[in-house]
Amino acid sequence: MSIEVRNITKLYGEQKALNNISFEINTSGVVGLLGPNGAGKSTIMKILTCFIPPTEGSAKVLGFDVISQSVEVRKRIGYLPENNPLYTEMYIREFLEFSAGTYLSTKEISKRISEVIHITGLEKESRKKIQALSKGFRQRVGLAQALLHNPEILILDEPTSGLDPNQIVEIRNLIKEIGKEKTVLLSTHIMQEVEAICDKVIIINQGEIVANTDTASINDLFSGNVSVLVEFENEVAINGLMKIDGVLGTKNLGNNKYRIDTKKNFDARSTVFKWAVSNNYTIVSLQTEKHRLEDVFQQLTNK
Repeated sequence: MSIEVRNITKLYGEQKALNNISFEINTSGVVGLLGPNGAGKSTIMKILTCFIPPTEGSAKVLGFDVISQSVEVRKRIGYLPENNPLYTEMYIREFLEFSAGTYLSTKEISKRISEVIHITGLEKESRKKIQALSKGFRQRVGLAQALLHNPEILILDEPTSGLDPNQIVEIRNLIKEIGKEKTVLLSTHIMQEVEAICDKVIIINQGEIVANTDTASINDLFSGNVSVLVEFENEVAINGLMKIDGVLGTKNLGNNKYRIDTKKNFDARSTVFKWAVSNNYTIVSLQTEKHRLEDVFQQLTNK
């Protein structure tokens, strides 16, 4: 088991940041910890990285308890906090050499630094001072530092926050590549982030877990109406579509395209097709509308 969280509650004074949460992560890949600002994502990560203790409950990383075996936990995780702490007056290699001294023997340092510089795509920038780097490359330096001791688990808190669109894509691709060999726990409130790189998603709201599933199954969590998107060759009257069995509502999307809402667990495609044939309408395309992660997120976190 990579990460095991059992009944954790965390109080800051009288404020309850986490409320009796439990989850497990047992495979390599990228897991998205998703939630609105203030939901408790960073608190979970600080507990797993041994920065703060839980008020109640327990957490283990690769079988080691975060309280009683914190040194063993720290040996096996790499952590990139939201506010990436770097010594900006240092050169990249100088900073990584300084950091590597915490984990590695002198004879290992040079080789490992070259490896992480290659992994994170820092070769062309490696002779620069950190203060001369863009934020995207500073994030790469933070990732390189987190990977220096070749940890089995990587914990990343809002790794693309504040980056421009091109930098976001670059960092996401890098994280996805790392996730092929390691367990990556990634916190974010950006739905596109999870859809782009995560294999699994844990959604947290007000200190409680409201969803824990594979990203491929996220559509199953949506409890609203099912929609069918249909394009006809010619315009169709809305009141005609409303007469189809099981239809709850329709919307004209323009250009002979319509959204047809039906009850949950009802696939209206065959019914719509039969109605079109019987009324001499030609269908150009017909498909169910998959609900985006954003739809599920809003439904689960607006309660």
